[in-house]
Amino acid sequence: MAKLRSKLGWLIAAVALIGAGGVVFLRISEPHPLTESDLPAHVADIEHGRILYTIGGCISCHRPPKEDTARQADLPSGGKPLATPLGPLYPPNITPDPVTGIGRWSKLDFVNAVYLGISPQGIHYIPAFPYTSYHRMPLADILDLQAYMAALPGVSAPDRENRLPLDVLLRRGIGLWKRLAMPASMFQPDPAQADSWNLGAYLVNAPGHCSECHTPRNILMIPDEKRHLAGGPHPEGKDRVPSLRNLISRGRYADAEELTSAMLFGETMGFDRLSSGGMGDVQANLAKLPEDNVRAIAEYLVSLK
Repeated sequence: MAKLRSKLGWLIAAVALIGAGGVVFLRISEPHPLTESDLPAHVADIEHGRILYTIGGCISCHRPPKEDTARQADLPSGGKPLATPLGPLYPPNITPDPVTGIGRWSKLDFVNAVYLGISPQGIHYIPAFPYTSYHRMPLADILDLQAYMAALPGVSAPDRENRLPLDVLLRRGIGLWKRLAMPASMFQPDPAQADSWNLGAYLVNAPGHCSECHTPRNILMIPDEKRHLAGGPHPEGKDRVPSLRNLISRGRYADAEELTSAMLFGETMGFDRLSSGGMGDVQANLAKLPEDNVRAIAEYLVSLK
């Protein structure tokens, strides 16, 4: 009887410990979206939003599959699968269609999604959506992006369901991951650098989210900032992503001017591995940016040693 009581006591203690751990897990993994009072008073700049949409490569991930010829390829109606360690993910329709897209989202819904990775239903998004980089953007810029995207034509295209293992538990686990992975603050200009350098640094590290692919990750899949933009395994599990550091000393480019030309014109000007493969969409998006933005990006990148 004494042994039975002892075992029962240990069982009760174990259940209590597991229960307490579950409560703590739910509390610290809970989404904490912004509220209306957190939004700045801001008159949206749609043209600036277009630039942010372009450097962010939104169409690259949210473009419909090639075989779906009924939809415009230049509108982000989603559906093209993205390979991830969890299996294929199907990016959603982010056109302003009110039924199948994000046309009913408020400005606050949009900001919470882009800045914090939280859905209008209060669920953590999978970080294949690069909100850890977008978290460096000022909220005013995110509102500019929202204004531009709200002006796009809406496309009726229902989302394809993502089937993830233990979906609810996984997404709450992402809440814990965010506490470690999210940047501590928005982008801060370096007063020791020129305005153009700071513009390039912002475009690369915030809306351009270059770090998502070009910075290696640790065992928790958090970018290793000690090796920022130093290259590493491809996020989709094939090949490697090259380093963006020491571009001049490695003989990749002669100077910032040549890198600017490479980003603007790609392989049409003889620069290899830019207009095809993994960089194809990126270079196509860069070519649509104002030239001074591309020069700023080049100035920043060639400064990385």
